Amino acid sequence: MKEYNANAIRNIALIGHGGSGKTSISEILLFTSGEINRIGRTEEGNTISDFNQNEIDRRMSIAASPLHLEWNNTKINILDTPGFPDFIGQVISSLHVADLGLSVIKSADGIEVGTEQTWNYVKKYKLPAALIVNKVDNEHSKFFDSIQLAKKRLSPDVTVVNFPVKEGINFHSVIDLVKMKMITYSDPGTKKVIEEEIPEDLKPKADKLREELIEKVAESGEDLMNKFFEEGTLSDDELQTGLKAAIVNGRLVPAFAFSAAKGVGMNSFLDFASKYFPAPNEREPIEAIMKEGGSKVKIKCDPKGEPALFIFKSLSEQHVGELSIFKVYSGSLTPGLDLQNTNRDKIERMGQIFILNGRNRKEVSKLNAGDIGAVVKLKDSHTGDTLSSKNFSIILPTMEYPNPIIRAAVKPKAKGDEDKIAAALHTAHEEEPTLRTKYDPEIAQTIVSGQGELQLNLAIKLLKDRYGVEVDLVVPRIPYRETIKGKCEDAEYKHKKQSGGRGQYGHVHLKLEPLPRGSSFEFVDAIVGGVVPGRFIPAVEKGLKEILSKGILTGSKVVDMKVTLFDGTYHSVDSDEISFKIAAMQAFKKGFLEAKPVILEPIYDITVKIPEEFMGDVMGDISSRRGKIQGMDSESPFQIIKAKVPLAELHKYSTQLRSLTSGRGMFSLSLSHYEEVPKDVEAKIIEEYQKHKVEEAE
Repeated sequence: MKEYNANAIRNIALIGHGGSGKTSISEILLFTSGEINRIGRTEEGNTISDFNQNEIDRRMSIAASPLHLEWNNTKINILDTPGFPDFIGQVISSLHVADLGLSVIKSADGIEVGTEQTWNYVKKYKLPAALIVNKVDNEHSKFFDSIQLAKKRLSPDVTVVNFPVKEGINFHSVIDLVKMKMITYSDPGTKKVIEEEIPEDLKPKADKLREELIEKVAESGEDLMNKFFEEGTLSDDELQTGLKAAIVNGRLVPAFAFSAAKGVGMNSFLDFASKYFPAPNEREPIEAIMKEGGSKVKIKCDPKGEPALFIFKSLSEQHVGELSIFKVYSGSLTPGLDLQNTNRDKIERMGQIFILNGRNRKEVSKLNAGDIGAVVKLKDSHTGDTLSSKNFSIILPTMEYPNPIIRAAVKPKAKGDEDKIAAALHTAHEEEPTLRTKYDPEIAQTIVSGQGELQLNLAIKLLKDRYGVEVDLVVPRIPYRETIKGKCEDAEYKHKKQSGGRGQYGHVHLKLEPLPRGSSFEFVDAIVGGVVPGRFIPAVEKGLKEILSKGILTGSKVVDMKVTLFDGTYHSVDSDEISFKIAAMQAFKKGFLEAKPVILEPIYDITVKIPEEFMGDVMGDISSRRGKIQGMDSESPFQIIKAKVPLAELHKYSTQLRSLTSGRGMFSLSLSHYEEVPKDVEAKIIEEYQKHKVEEAE
């Protein structure tokens, strides 16, 4: 494949709600450009983009697929992203390296929750954007209604650049407002396109919409605005120059009429994208950090600059190994080049360099700044790492992912699989960074967390399919805390043991009292006169810290307490550290139970975003989970509910919320604080703990 410079490259992330047709659009674009010779269908499991077996089985995108095509001597890189919210991390990483976010909406359904969720990331990254109104061939198509909704809920800068001659089953033609031509499409397999004059009956509508386009372009620059006011219009050259600038600056969001199923709108879109979408070198230089010193530096998209790339995605293939997918931000890449991984202080030698269409790889000899490619078998580089020239050690900005909203504990079905499980989950995290794994020593479980139940289930399926290990996902234990509300003025315990030879003797008096929430633990040595020798005091503190970590009521960590050692006795021969450690632990246990012990549970802040019609059901569900509504807000047409809910009541809440809202609800959560568990709940927790201890003993 020939070499492309930055001005001949376009990097587009296809985003939007699930089912809007992103994969079908990418398929027909690849076919129209001649990159593939047959059109695959999601229903048949033979698209270039959805090549993973899970994607084929479920008929949905699960991972972002890098694709490319050539049109008008321009290389267009497309990142086809999933629409299901469990895989939002794939959208985030794709938008991180894209130069334009292309949102796809269904003409009959307009703006859906996934549309808004992904669009928010376009705004966060301050990306230029465009809009495809797909499925205009649907009998319930409402193209112009969808445009108005997009103006209202996505951006007021949404502007029509082509529109359907007819909607529904007779959708075959679009009016191109830049060329001012009618473009008619035959059956997609023929690739036949006819460009002709606009029919007289559509001229007034076309003139009106072109005028709106010209006005929008004129608004984007002072010179164009002055020219527009002077002459009332812009010339074709001024329109085209201004159109490019307005899109690059994010002041105009072009909207296209599409039917991926019929192949209508493809050529018009590809012509427009190759001519007016931003090239990587037309965007603002990205700001990196120098490895030494931490100063900020602007990285220009220049093929003559020092080489620098960013790995935004990883794929693991059984017979190939790990494939690192990257964007070149500066310089040029060739096989054999040595680069420094500035995140890990490792040197990596670039092997074969590929460009991708799904799982199909094409080897290339060189990639220039602005382009997207892949390399196999880097030794120690991972998603989110920067590789740069040793002469120019920089760290490029990395991705920020949302906090997990669902968690589960991993329970192996067979003993001895722990290492395999850890390696497999590490691989799963590399491919899907929003999937997180950690061993929690407090609850003695491996916890896997992410953005939804499907994401977790697919991770477990990966363990079985690729690594041959089977596990169950079980409800995680809750990291409760224990503390006291009252005082115990004197908790005494004498550890005395004599069984021939030297005995054991330790005797302590402790005072237990509560501390304010969040104070952890405080130990006070108040011994006077050496009744407990100084050499045994650390053993007392060690014993206390050990039992604090194990808990009394539920095996949970004890917090927010002050313990004072104020008296005791010792034996000149039999006393030792272990005796005083045991005495301290037993005295603490006794005093703790006398000092009004309570269990604390983690309370989480949750923010729920739902369409208004589901308010009653969702609020009722939150209340049933012992939740407390903190406030409500409105983001038309969505309602925002803020509440505090115990973690114990949030298991699989994401699944329940989607069920209650027909998949249109979303939420985020973060730890707020710990608070006392109600007495009826406390009794159940203690009972469950005792039952669990018996089961483990058996």
